[in-house]
Amino acid sequence: MNIKKDVIELVNKSEKEVKAEFEKINEICEYNTLKVLQAFQNNNISEVHFNETTGYGYNDLGREAIENIYSEIFNVEDSLVRGQFISASHALNVTLFGLLRPGDTLLSISGKPYDTLDEVIGIRENPSSLKSFGVKYEQIDLINDDFDYAGIEEKLSSKKIKVVEIQRSRGYALRKSITLDKIEKAISLIKKVNKDVIIMIDNCYGEFTNKIEPSNIGADILVGSLIKNLGGGIAPNGAYVVGRKDLINLVAERLTLPGEGKEVGPTLGMNKKILQGLFFAPSVVASSLKTAVLTSKVMENLGYKVQPKWDEPRTDIVQTIEFGDREKLIKYCQGIQMGSPIDSGSLPIPGDMPGYDDQVIMAAGAFTQGSSIEFSCDGPLREPYVAFQQGGLTYEYGKLGLMRAVDNIID
Repeated sequence: MNIKKDVIELVNKSEKEVKAEFEKINEICEYNTLKVLQAFQNNNISEVHFNETTGYGYNDLGREAIENIYSEIFNVEDSLVRGQFISASHALNVTLFGLLRPGDTLLSISGKPYDTLDEVIGIRENPSSLKSFGVKYEQIDLINDDFDYAGIEEKLSSKKIKVVEIQRSRGYALRKSITLDKIEKAISLIKKVNKDVIIMIDNCYGEFTNKIEPSNIGADILVGSLIKNLGGGIAPNGAYVVGRKDLINLVAERLTLPGEGKEVGPTLGMNKKILQGLFFAPSVVASSLKTAVLTSKVMENLGYKVQPKWDEPRTDIVQTIEFGDREKLIKYCQGIQMGSPIDSGSLPIPGDMPGYDDQVIMAAGAFTQGSSIEFSCDGPLREPYVAFQQGGLTYEYGKLGLMRAVDNIID
């Protein structure tokens, strides 16, 4: 790969310095691996569950088994795991439209959600938004990367809120991702003020980064993508929604149609890939975390501002690097592309993306289009020019990709 010797030495030296963090990640990986294996065995998974259904998808044994496994892993009443979901943003859209009615209020307590939800909510005008259906939206910004607990209590006490949304990962914001201890504290406060409020967690990028999930600490409903953590790099598309049975039923009837809900939806041969991806997911997430930790250490050693720092607790697989320079951000992403298995000869350049105000550069030499559990990096072209890196199907490939990216910015 023609990587400079001093870059290789820097990365190898940094790797030795983070071994203690790797051991912590290994322990979490073993715990979650056991959780997945037990769920497979408790649901008696066999080859019959790999069979596909077409058309309406009635009586799909594999689909039912997959959703039972997700319910067990997340310790929830019910699950909806479907390839009919195009993305996590689609699943969030369906969930919000399933839970909210005209006159209801949605409250985000982690600041503004992902840019892709702007037109869903109505932050940006769209005739198909929640706002156009009479659903109101309010938000409470974080204070020093923590919830505004006093603001939350005041808002819930003075207004009728139907759904509280928490985005666990940072998206393209410069805030820290939110750790589970903070989420637990917020959930406890919300339930104390109003036990009937529905707490929805955007769980993207966070699955299996800890031993527990937000559903273990009181969240009512969680949403995530199958081309992120839980797909293990094998699921070709899809998303999941897990939580209370009554809420899952509402979401299912919005995805399909009232009266049929979860009973329809052909799997079209995806069952084996969803199951196999979930089986590998704990190990793949661990590889992604190790790649992120190493990246943080290497880039910090080079003098860049990183978040999280290499030895800080992690709640997702996202690593940010602040370049403060437009060209360095572009060069770093291009280096990630050069170190990828797919389209390594392509050169990513900034471009307009649906749902984003700024041009975005995206490096993703992935087997699945848009898969951010595979080693990838992107960022909006706006100050302070931050790269958002995530994924790594194996740690070794992640390490090599990092070397290539560092080599490219030093060039």
